Order: sequence, then C-alpha cells, then structure tokens
Amino acid sequence: MDLSVLLKDYAAYNSWANDQMVGWLREQDPELLHREMASSFPTLRLTLLHIWTAENIWLNRLQGHSPTRFLSNDFTGDLDALFAGVLHQSSLFRTFLQQQDSVFFDQPNTYTHSSGTTFTHSHTEMVLHCLQHSTYHRGQLVTMARHLGITDVPHTDYLVYVRHTRG
Repeated sequence: MDLSVLLKDYAAYNSWANDQMVGWLREQDPELLHREMASSFPTLRLTLLHIWTAENIWLNRLQGHSPTRFLSNDFTGDLDALFAGVLHQSSLFRTFLQQQDSVFFDQPNTYTHSSGTTFTHSHTEMVLHCLQHSTYHRGQLVTMARHLGITDVPHTDYLVYVRHTRG
C-alpha cells in the first residue's frame, strides 16, 4: 500500500473512531463527562476537547499556518457543541488529506509552536503525530470511563475499523 493511501485511510479511521467515541459518550450521563479525576485532562469533556483542539492545530499547521490561539481557550459550548465540533474537525482533517497528492506527504513543513520555537517536519510525520495523539487520548477516555463505572466502551481498534468498512 502506498504511504499516501495509508495515511488517508488512517485519517478516515481516526474520523470513524472519533465518531464511535462521540456516539458512545452521547449515551452516558452528562454529569459523568464533567466528573473530575486524575488524568492528563481532569474530565472526559476536557479530554475530548483536547482531541478536537489538537486536530485543529495540526490541520492548521498542515495548511501552512501557525496558530497562536487555540479553540480550547475560548470554547464555552455545551456537550452537543463539543460532540459536533470533534466530528466536524475529524471530517475536515480526513477531507484535507484526501485532497492531497502523494508528493504532499513527503514535503517538509515549517511551523512555529505555541512556545515560539520553530520546527520542521515532513507532512507524513505531522499526520502520524496528530492521529496517534488522538488514539492515545481516546484510550484515556476509555480508562477514565472505566474508573467512572462505565463498562460498555466501544471498540475503536484499527482492525475493527477495517472489518467494519471493508466487510
């Protein structure tokens, strides 16, 4: 499989996995999404907001921008707005990658980090980082939910996605 095809598929997987998580979280008691615990982000809501924010940041960087203000700084919406935002962002990321030719993925990209430091990475490295980052935090959502007594977690492994989409 060509690397660009794999990365585009991985972005589609990410969108599917986020859809599975959002669908599952919509079914939970909203109070549980606000309950604090020890984790990278203290609530399920804030962890999901972080996934959305990071995918937004990385898409902006892939498009040649270096954002300095992040949507998590200003987001005051309810859970429905959060769920819609996560799904929309994943869709934008997937669509953007689908529109790129294979040359795009090898090209370098220089951006300024929020710390002010300038970095250069290939688009491939940036895409892999972003999508792995979302996977990592989806895993945290599952662990946090289990600590809250929620046991009906969705299966969002890549091969589950492959089986689901390819029969």
